[in-house]
Amino acid sequence: MTAKINKDICTGCETCVDECPAVAITMKDDKAEVNDELCVDCGSCVDVCPSEAITMD
Repeated sequence: MTAKINKDICTGCETCVDECPAVAITMKDDKAEVNDELCVDCGSCVDVCPSEAITMD
């Protein structure tokens, strides 16, 4: 279950980038993007996203 980002909702605030302990989230075209190979499924990004753009699938 890796984190999935809804790019229609993502505001590009970068809060999730700073929170990710696996450094699996980067910014691309002003939106967050998850590297599925690096994601450790911890859910930290889901908890801190102010726009609720991140879910765990």
